[in-house]
Amino acid sequence: MSGVDPPFPVTRGPLVFQPVKRRRCGACRSGPLALLVLEDGQPRCLDCADLGHLVFLPRGDSALTRRAREESGLSAVVVRFHRRRGRYERQGVLVEEGGLVRAEARCLADAEARARRRERDAARRAAEDVRFVAAFAAEIRRLYPGCPEVRALAIAGHAGLRGSGRVGRSAAGRALSEGAVAAAVRAAVRHGDTPYDRLLMAGVARREARNRVGGAVRAVLEEWAAGDRADSGDAAGWGDGTVSDDSGGPDRGA
Repeated sequence: MSGVDPPFPVTRGPLVFQPVKRRRCGACRSGPLALLVLEDGQPRCLDCADLGHLVFLPRGDSALTRRAREESGLSAVVVRFHRRRGRYERQGVLVEEGGLVRAEARCLADAEARARRRERDAARRAAEDVRFVAAFAAEIRRLYPGCPEVRALAIAGHAGLRGSGRVGRSAAGRALSEGAVAAAVRAAVRHGDTPYDRLLMAGVARREARNRVGGAVRAVLEEWAAGDRADSGDAAGWGDGTVSDDSGGPDRGA
């Protein structure tokens, strides 16, 4: 029949249509109808179909929809025919107002529970990060006893920042491998104790900039490894551009 195109979708409970054409109730003649029910092939308004007391809940929140139907003694699925796709598509549900209120309360309680869980998870991750940074800094001090403690903590915190993708967050970094720790320290020295960053800003190519500061980087690392580095953490001098950085490639700690 016009306005509602078969075949009808199979649903649990009454099926309500959003008509694609202007329709009037076959019983009370009210209309045009925003929603209708088919009885014996004839359109009925929600009041004539004994569904007028229900409220419409649009689609979009699956948890709320599921719970609203659970909390309602009577509910109906609302569909509309999509001409281009040639099928009925759900638009939402009709549920009892009290059922919707109870469902919203349940969802709100869940949201509060999820918020509390996120807070607990954040606190747990923060504690884990503190322990990891301390362990990473301790490994730095073991490999480079001359590195000032405050500098070791700063390097560890930078390399191990959660979500940064730096060397400290890699599998090797989390395992505190010597290679990962050394890469983080080397990157920190390159950026903090040499003119490397200024060279990049001046337009010097990255590889050339690394070559220029390579000697200074090695000098700092050697002093720290020997254990006679001053507490200030400042480099003894900067390279003259004739010695290559022996890192062998980009450091993720950078």
